[in-house]
Amino acid sequence: MKRQIFDADHEAFRRTVRTFLAKEVEPHYEQWEKDGIVPREVWLAAGRQGLLGLAVPEEYGGGGNADFRYSAVLAEEFTRAGAAGFAVGLHNDIIGPYLTSLGTEEQKRRWLPGFCSGGTITAIAMTEPGAGSDLQAIRTTAEDRGDHWLLNGAKTFISNGILADLVIVVARTTPEGGAKGLSLLVVERGAPGFTRGRNLDKIGQKAQDTAELFFQDVKVPKENLLGELDGAFVHLMTHLAQERMGIAVAGIAAAEHLLALTTRYVKEREAFSRPLARHQHVRFEIAEMATECAVTRAFLDRCIADHTAGTLDAVHAAMAKWWATELQKRVADRCLQLHGGYGYMTEYRVARAFTDGRVQTIYGGTTEIMKEIIGRSLLA
Repeated sequence: MKRQIFDADHEAFRRTVRTFLAKEVEPHYEQWEKDGIVPREVWLAAGRQGLLGLAVPEEYGGGGNADFRYSAVLAEEFTRAGAAGFAVGLHNDIIGPYLTSLGTEEQKRRWLPGFCSGGTITAIAMTEPGAGSDLQAIRTTAEDRGDHWLLNGAKTFISNGILADLVIVVARTTPEGGAKGLSLLVVERGAPGFTRGRNLDKIGQKAQDTAELFFQDVKVPKENLLGELDGAFVHLMTHLAQERMGIAVAGIAAAEHLLALTTRYVKEREAFSRPLARHQHVRFEIAEMATECAVTRAFLDRCIADHTAGTLDAVHAAMAKWWATELQKRVADRCLQLHGGYGYMTEYRVARAFTDGRVQTIYGGTTEIMKEIIGRSLLA
């Protein structure tokens, strides 16, 4: 099926992204995986190319275009290039909306130009060792000390955790407030008492720096409160739909790309004196995956269009997230199997896609959380 959601401007942007990836990312990505981190220089290159802050107003150095379809193009092309460890989507589509929609004029002028140039790399610190997806269990505290907040606690699994210059921290500002006693505080690099733990060793997305963060009596200026006091829960729920859409878009793009790679492979690889593609079981496997991808693509493109129009609700975003990422997981497993022993070798893209994609059903809300959101909406 020919996709209907993109116009000539989106396709021109796609060509720009592909050129950037071919020049600045793909030749170096293997080394970044060995290093466990993406160099700051490539963030600056992405900023010069206009790939950061797409939706940020031009007056702050951004692209001034809130059309989510450009973010979808970016997610699709980074996924197809196998560059999941370069967390541009986290920066643009998850953290960007917090800064633009909740920031004061002073905060926007202070933070957004660097955000768009690549000079200021960002992260959001929500997950804690004992809390997981349960916001009510967050134990990081911020005590009002008059002219500042005194921040204490620890966060884990924080993407961009090593590189981040600006970290949005979810902290408890009202001790007995439950999920509604949380606020968003922005902690900047170099703040006394703010330290980073090890760069965590993951099974996939090796180039992505994922860290533990520690806050010991960190004095956060009052002007670094982002949004409303005790308003974090509402703020987080408001922006989670876009986060989940970004993950879903990457999920279906990964599944389609793996299917294309595997389709070519089974045409070329022989077993029992004939190409794998001539075995009925293999044809059935390809047929099933192609159909599942086509159906999922139709739903995802509708969700992208709805989100661009501002009409996508949290329930359909949850549907998109759990379905596309579970499909990605299934397709990766089946494509690896069809590659046989070669699929287990890291020099083959299918092997890296298998490990890189496994986290997709976990972060941004697990599949189980997505089903709970959908189920509650239907059975309330």
